[in-house]
Amino acid sequence: MKFRKFKILGKVLARIAYENLKDFDSLFDCDLIIPVPISKKRMAMRGFNQSEVIAEELSRLTKRSILKNVLIKKIDTIPQSLLSLRERIENVRGSFEIKNGELLKGKRILLVDDIYTTGSTISECCKVLLKAGVVEVKVFTIAQGGKSIFPLSLEKLDS
Repeated sequence: MKFRKFKILGKVLARIAYENLKDFDSLFDCDLIIPVPISKKRMAMRGFNQSEVIAEELSRLTKRSILKNVLIKKIDTIPQSLLSLRERIENVRGSFEIKNGELLKGKRILLVDDIYTTGSTISECCKVLLKAGVVEVKVFTIAQGGKSIFPLSLEKLDS
């Protein structure tokens, strides 16, 4: 989807996933949907954020508001797919920030990404969201790749 600029696939996959998961009420029980952001440079190169495409479709299907440009990728990092596990963790450390954090205080968020591989990106996003006052972060991804290092937990986010 992202490497071949096949944007429509994100919408299709989001619909398929939603149709198969919509009966799990707690998954979509959130206040806001937030896509994992990409850097301005990556957006200019690709022309779209694949996680945003998925999040927009989930927003439409669940009738939940999507919040863009609040979780920001402030550093253009090396693509995670090119790195080892340890390098991935270091690569994303400190690369996200919050703008207009008052919009997040006390909210329950569904964080949307295209793929969960090691959990490094999701973990870093969760740390930043929780520091901004979010009370709960649920994660939705279309795919899982490689070997995940851990299921997300607050204990892991503190390290």
